Amino acid sequence: MEEKQTGKGVSAREVSKTSMIIAGVWIAALSLVKAFWGFVSERTFGLEMSEIIWSGIAIAAVFSPVYMSIFLEKVRDLRGPK
Repeated sequence: MEEKQTGKGVSAREVSKTSMIIAGVWIAALSLVKAFWGFVSERTFGLEMSEIIWSGIAIAAVFSPVYMSIFLEKVRDLRGPK
């Protein structure tokens, strides 16, 4: 089965996977910065945990239509031709 290709020959599945990895790293890195911020500054860190998590979800959601189209295509293939 062929994978969908974007403009530069990168598969849609790889783009979706990469965006999810970036979102995970984003959440982990900002969470660690927030956790250890008290050791380097007397001020509080400017982001709440919910904001950090929602920004990571937004990063992954930007590429979810690409991933969703792959899923819907597989469902359509399972049903067979009409």
